[in-house]
Amino acid sequence: MTQVATQPGTATPAAIFKTGHIGLNVTDLDRSRAFYQQVFGFEVVRDDPEGRFVFLGRDSRPLITLWQQSEGRFDTAAPGLHHLSFEAESLEQVRAVEQVLRSLGAEFAHDGVVPHGEGSDSGGLFFTDPDGIRLEIYTPAGLAGEHTHAPNAAGTPTCGFF
Repeated sequence: MTQVATQPGTATPAAIFKTGHIGLNVTDLDRSRAFYQQVFGFEVVRDDPEGRFVFLGRDSRPLITLWQQSEGRFDTAAPGLHHLSFEAESLEQVRAVEQVLRSLGAEFAHDGVVPHGEGSDSGGLFFTDPDGIRLEIYTPAGLAGEHTHAPNAAGTPTCGFF
């Protein structure tokens, strides 16, 4: 990555920051832990002995922290997170996750794998976790030639229609 210097020997924050982990409030830690482990294959990186939080991730790197400190369902009308997106390596991986989600009874925003826009080669699944947090698993390529149509207005990304 190219660093943009603001003064000799210094870099702008944009040149040095990268995403660490995402913290999500959940209502039932055990239920959410099971969901994220089954859907994403995450391992427990750190578990709170008092059962208030768990760090989930891969290769000892935390990606998601689940905090049991909320009530109700995710409020899509409130400012904050719109959705959380994960990239898969292939359409086959996305379809495999779709089967896991269906076995768990997950709620889908669209019927199965859909393109990001009309004629797009990228696309994925749009669904919610047990607390209604909106999630996406997508592949950057592989939908070309699939007989799918974007379920949204022309020029608007499918993920905007959660």
